[in-house]
Amino acid sequence: MSINKVCVLSFCVALALSACSTNKEWFTDHNGNMPSEDRIAKLQIGQYKEDVFANLGTPSSIISLDQNTWIYMSADVERVAFFKPEEVDRDILIIRFNDENKVAEIKRMNQKDGQEVKVSEEQTPTLGDKPGFFERFFGGVGNYSPFMGKTQNPNM
Repeated sequence: MSINKVCVLSFCVALALSACSTNKEWFTDHNGNMPSEDRIAKLQIGQYKEDVFANLGTPSSIISLDQNTWIYMSADVERVAFFKPEEVDRDILIIRFNDENKVAEIKRMNQKDGQEVKVSEEQTPTLGDKPGFFERFFGGVGNYSPFMGKTQNPNM
């Protein structure tokens, strides 16, 4: 057997064995901004926003309608080849502040606390998406430009 055949055969065997790996860490993406447990343990009701920010850092999200609710979250998503990604773990920390910018509530949630939300495939009709009679038949009048995109020489 030639050296090329041995190299190709050993490469194929190594590739086949690596495809059978049971190490799920290779296929897991860690997403989000969850502070460490020791930093979360330092949180207390009554702390100021500035102290929370200094301890935990920037939140993953701040509720836009209520600037006094900060959310820190992380998720582990398993992706294997062409299969649908599957969320295997989720961790959420919700901190609500009162009007004095002090911590009023600390809440922890995980994947078991979540709910599956079904997306509706129905469509909502809107006004203005269908052109009227005049727009359909006369809407293009005056829009014709035979030299569109070309620079025109004023001396011509």
